[in-house]
Amino acid sequence: MEIAIPGIVLFFIPSLIALARGHHNTFAIFLTNFLLGWTVIGWIIALIWSTTAGERRVRS
Repeated sequence: MEIAIPGIVLFFIPSLIALARGHHNTFAIFLTNFLLGWTVIGWIIALIWSTTAGERRVRS
């Protein structure tokens, strides 16, 4: 049990980053992380996606 909680937190780091940054695709990143995160490539894709910039705001 001592390893389970940190392991779960580590697994969901991409989702937590997206949530903390207010990413506009947070739910999609969570789904990618949840469904494909067990593969290393799926986890890396979710991590990269969560750290990319969202839609840029245009100054008027």
